Amino acid sequence: MTKTDAMGGTAARDLTQTLLNALTIMMLMAVCLWVMRPFAGALVWATMIVVATWPLMLRAQRWFRGRRWAAVALMTVALLAVFVLPVLVAAGTLIANLDRMSAWLQSTVAAGLPGPPSWTSRVPLVGASIAEKWTTLAATPPAEIRDQVAPYGAAIVRWIAATIGTVGATLVHLLLIVLLSAILYTTGDTAAKGAIRLARRMGGASGEGAVRLAGQAVRAVALGVVVTALAQTLLAAIGLFVVGVPFAGALTAVILIFCIAQLGPLPVLGPSVAWLYWSGSPGWGTALLIWTLFVGTIDNVLRPVLIKRGADLPLLLVFAGVIGGLLGFGMVGLFVGPVVLAVTYTLTKAWVEQGEPSVPAAPEATALPIA
Repeated sequence: MTKTDAMGGTAARDLTQTLLNALTIMMLMAVCLWVMRPFAGALVWATMIVVATWPLMLRAQRWFRGRRWAAVALMTVALLAVFVLPVLVAAGTLIANLDRMSAWLQSTVAAGLPGPPSWTSRVPLVGASIAEKWTTLAATPPAEIRDQVAPYGAAIVRWIAATIGTVGATLVHLLLIVLLSAILYTTGDTAAKGAIRLARRMGGASGEGAVRLAGQAVRAVALGVVVTALAQTLLAAIGLFVVGVPFAGALTAVILIFCIAQLGPLPVLGPSVAWLYWSGSPGWGTALLIWTLFVGTIDNVLRPVLIKRGADLPLLLVFAGVIGGLLGFGMVGLFVGPVVLAVTYTLTKAWVEQGEPSVPAAPEATALPIA
């Protein structure tokens, strides 16, 4: 065998070995992703939560004189209070008052609906139509209303059962997120070093900078979303308790869930305003309506300020990531969208700057002698 043939055979073997190694690694990665698929959503959520709250965990660790387990326990309890407790309170209140709501509905149908209040017809644009339909419904005999509502009874029961089942699945998912967050709090240092080493191995200094920027983007979005949600929930709760809306505590828990989901407090405050008008308290209803307009729009000012403080990124890029991620990936897209756009923006900017030729500095101007 000639030397050229030996070199060609060695090159062919090296190419075959490289391809087999690449295929093996790809198969292993695919199997790992398939195994982790049931936990992917919870793991992504837990990662985002831990990255966003890592500075708080380190601060708690300093409070406990370096005891990591105590800081992890405190953060776990805090996560349970923020994510799990509101769902439990809302579900418990709904289940505990099913009989009361059913009895109220039956008594209302049996007694017949009262006529519309006098202020109904004075509502701009839709007042006359609402008053007319209300009057027609109030004039309908109770037996006829019962016959019209009866076909929807089974559907309502099925909806309630499905809602309770969905709440149960949501609780299990939230508990899994909290458990994974506790594990990541415990081993977060090792995971962060591994991610930085991998990024440095793949992209050098730019890769490491992209990982650090991703963490900043997650914290910025978390600061803007969560703090804004807490502020809106607190203000909405003050309004509900002041005007005396029933089940204000449970409604506050629902508002917190809606605010974190970027739905805002209006789905709860709007019906509360309508209930106050219905129950004959137009003064309190008007007051809560004004307060609702303030609470429902404050996020447009508060969220951009908080996000800008968390990361020095173009505000348009962050908002596009938040909205696009929410539409494309659901709730977790609130964090995934800005992270992907921020990392892509930074890597593209670094790549463009590396390709530009260096411009020599202009020579310093010499002072002219003055005669």
